[in-house]
Amino acid sequence: MPGKRTVAVGFIGSKLDRVGKGANRWSVWRPTVGLCQQPDLLIDRLELIHSIDARDVSLAQRVADDIRQVSPETEVRLQPMDLKNPWDFQEVYGALHDFAAAYAFDTEHEDYLIHITTGTHVAQICWFLLTEARYLPARLVQTSPARRLEPDLRAPGTHSIIDLDLSRYDHIASRFAGKRLEGLAFLKSGIATRSTTFNRTIEQIERVALRSTAPMLLIGPTGAGKSFLARRIFELKRSRHQVQGRFVEVNCATLRGDGAMSALFGHIKGAFTGAQNARDGLLRAADGGMLFLDEIGELGADEQAMLLKAIEEKRFFPMGSDKEVDSDFLIIAGTHRDLRERVAQGLFREDLYARINLWTFNLPGLSGRREDIEPNIDFELERHAREQGRLVRFNLEARRRYLDFASSSQAAWLGNFRELSASITRMATLADSGRIDQSQVEEEIQRLSYAWGLVAEQDDLQPLLQDDLELDLFDRLQLKAVIDVCRHAGSLSDAGRKLFGVSRQGKANPNDADRLRKYLARYGLEWKQIRG
Repeated sequence: MPGKRTVAVGFIGSKLDRVGKGANRWSVWRPTVGLCQQPDLLIDRLELIHSIDARDVSLAQRVADDIRQVSPETEVRLQPMDLKNPWDFQEVYGALHDFAAAYAFDTEHEDYLIHITTGTHVAQICWFLLTEARYLPARLVQTSPARRLEPDLRAPGTHSIIDLDLSRYDHIASRFAGKRLEGLAFLKSGIATRSTTFNRTIEQIERVALRSTAPMLLIGPTGAGKSFLARRIFELKRSRHQVQGRFVEVNCATLRGDGAMSALFGHIKGAFTGAQNARDGLLRAADGGMLFLDEIGELGADEQAMLLKAIEEKRFFPMGSDKEVDSDFLIIAGTHRDLRERVAQGLFREDLYARINLWTFNLPGLSGRREDIEPNIDFELERHAREQGRLVRFNLEARRRYLDFASSSQAAWLGNFRELSASITRMATLADSGRIDQSQVEEEIQRLSYAWGLVAEQDDLQPLLQDDLELDLFDRLQLKAVIDVCRHAGSLSDAGRKLFGVSRQGKANPNDADRLRKYLARYGLEWKQIRG
């Protein structure tokens, strides 16, 4: 089977190909002619693109005639292209894209080369982009003059072929993969996770952070790590030179009235009572950098309207000023609320929500990432060691007991990772000889249980129960309520009447005392024990 034919595509060189006059032109290197003179590269067909200007048409015809002299095997096809401005990227890219779309490529029988030595720099960039994106099933070829030219020698120069299929370059491919892993590791440093779902979220955030300047919206409960992640995104973009300014953070829940407007947009002197000096505001402070608006759902209506304008136009009016100011910043918003519901209630602008909702990422709280409790315990112990210069570890049984409780359904973790951090810090601080023992774990479990309402007071319910008795939160709260009634009643019967006041009406012979006695017995409790 005969080999494939080689087809080259390129622009006429309006300067490099237009050199020398008469016979003298053969002593000067001309890239288009030289391409067809290469001793080890036979060009079977050349698609020669030229403008419709009369001088370029004439030049293209002369170059075609010269190629027929030095390479009679090469078929030259002239391709006129109407480019009004060969330095206009949009025009050139559109024209070459149309050329590629209309060209009848036959990759089964032909190999294609794109000659990038001639044409404007804009054309060369467009050739590269179209080839790399596979709109052109081709490789790039570049020609160069020989280092020394003999006066009477028809000098072809040299050539090199560039294949843009990066999969052929293992070193380059692995390098780019390594850089991406570095970005992921950078974002995840300080985030201890075994959650596959959360890992996928971080991977998506890394790609978006490096490829987009659009706003991001981080949704998650207080303490889920929104502020931490926003700062890591900023630092990642700064490491890639995508931002030069500051990271500016503000909790919108703390902004009220004129103070909110002033804090965000600044004010001029005398804008309101007490405005004795002008203030730039946080949006201007974030110019060239990133603004993190935590709890954006708490912003008032006026602030929302001005923020929308600032995001879309990069311009806004400081309070009391009739002159707009500029600030070009990236924005990340955070909230624990359902903004869709806030929009439906008329509490949040629909157009602002649409503007910040292009990239939305949900950050689950600790109760939604229970597989991450154990690695975060280790992370917090390491952080405590770095900050305090004191290494602390759990005893084996103490660690097992704490981990079982922390991962159980009873553990509410209302403060999420912040609450876990505080819990580990308390135990590490109180640990003697660098060891957290079981007694300290039990004390901490009691503290957390009290904070979450699992017990009414410390040493109130738990001492009454058997040590090995574990209750669901529902049963614990119900039992606590029953015991509270018993402690304020005059007798067992009195307590029963208060507890069963409705259902007893449907009984012919109600025995409230016996009913209460049986309920308490389920938990190993007696009336005298509770009253005592």
